[in-house]
Amino acid sequence: MTRDELNAHRLVKEAQETELRAFTRRHFLKESAMGLGAVAMGALLGSCGLGGKTTNDILYDPVHPLLPKAPPFLGKAKSVIYLHMAGAPSQLELFDYKPELMKMDGQDCPQSLLAGKKFAFITGVPKMLGPQAKFAQHGQSRAWVSDNLPHFSTMVDDVSFLKAVSTDQFNHAPAQLLIHTGSPRLGRPSMGSWATYGLGTENQNLPGFVVLTSGGSFPDAGKSIWGSGFLPSVYQGVQCRSEGDPVLFIKDPHGMSRDLRKASIDAINASNEQEYAAYNDPEILSRISQYEMAYRMQISAPEVMNINDEPEYIHEMYGTQPGKSCFANNVLLARKLVEKGVRYVQLFDWGWDAHGDGPNNSLNIGLKNKCRSIDKPITALLLDLKQRGLLEDTLVVWGGEFGRTPMMENRNGVQNPYNGRDHHTDAFTIWMAGGGVKKGFTHGETDEIGYSGISGKVDAFDIQATILNQLGFDHEKFTYPFQGRPFRLTDVGGKVIHDIIA
Repeated sequence: MTRDELNAHRLVKEAQETELRAFTRRHFLKESAMGLGAVAMGALLGSCGLGGKTTNDILYDPVHPLLPKAPPFLGKAKSVIYLHMAGAPSQLELFDYKPELMKMDGQDCPQSLLAGKKFAFITGVPKMLGPQAKFAQHGQSRAWVSDNLPHFSTMVDDVSFLKAVSTDQFNHAPAQLLIHTGSPRLGRPSMGSWATYGLGTENQNLPGFVVLTSGGSFPDAGKSIWGSGFLPSVYQGVQCRSEGDPVLFIKDPHGMSRDLRKASIDAINASNEQEYAAYNDPEILSRISQYEMAYRMQISAPEVMNINDEPEYIHEMYGTQPGKSCFANNVLLARKLVEKGVRYVQLFDWGWDAHGDGPNNSLNIGLKNKCRSIDKPITALLLDLKQRGLLEDTLVVWGGEFGRTPMMENRNGVQNPYNGRDHHTDAFTIWMAGGGVKKGFTHGETDEIGYSGISGKVDAFDIQATILNQLGFDHEKFTYPFQGRPFRLTDVGGKVIHDIIA
């Protein structure tokens, strides 16, 4: 056989072997036996949370960080709308009815309530203050709700109340950070960042985590409260506006065409890719992803964030004010965002700090006005989500950072000019609806004057653990490596509140 014939024979044999590898089970199993075992082992290790990691840690892709991912177990909620009333609403004028407190109205506060306690402003001996609202029971669940929330009282059979929530922080900023980031100090990722890190988002043209503010001011904790902390920056909350452009600078500058904007972003990202090749920093990949997201948002965000096209009955239902910045507009936007696949929507409404040092900070004027501004919108949100079939897999959470005292606030030992209450850490109310929680249920109870929880006590970590559980995560295994150890949202605390899960 000549050399040319030998080479031709070898080529034919290689072609036949290649065809066998592609089309016969015998060659496939023989050649990939170790690979199949590795795949199986990887699946087992991923589901067991090797080294404290979850499947999501292993599948994290810095090139496509917001692609939707399945949680470790089937969660009942796909998205979250968290309504935070910044300043801390008084549970004693809203949900925690205490007729015994009314009997003590105007009396000196018993020393047993003051001994060993630290308050933000109360000094000396304050007067007890009875409920500054009328209460009634509503729905089949017979839940107590005050006349400050007449519309919401019709929805109590869709809600789970947590009546004995506590915290160890009595100042606004640390308490807000604790309930949203798991730490009273700066630097930890917010709950929305954890959610989008673990699940990505179902709409690649919008951020996975959107923040909306109202009330004329930011929360006391500032923008850190929706920051990504040590997680990649792509997971931080994106603040949008309910008036004007939803995001600043979302429009192309004057004289710049859409094609020219795309070319400029391509040039910037080409430079970023060169930098990544040199330094191998995954944060650079997040930066590239954010530039591309910003470009796509120019088309998607203005459409989603426009409430003008909503039917008139929806505007009436929510009490919206198109063209203005208000809580009602933000609540309607929250519904539109989760409807479009946004994973986590965080609303902050400022102005709930009812100390009694002025009319706007009083229980009889300021609190009533704030309640009027949220009553129709939150009721409409629950009804709207329900009629669209979205409430089943959207978890709605409402609350503040702490509660208010049963006694009247007296600054420097002098009674304030209006009825108000000081910050209180021992007991306050948070409620949840949808997303797999029980309907018409109350968990926990406070004592006869609403000072302390006497059953069903929960804290910020328990709230966080429960929210993560509804999204499909074991809060103890859902971690991120930082500074040489795995960190989690709930730090070293937290228990899922199983009693409220349907």
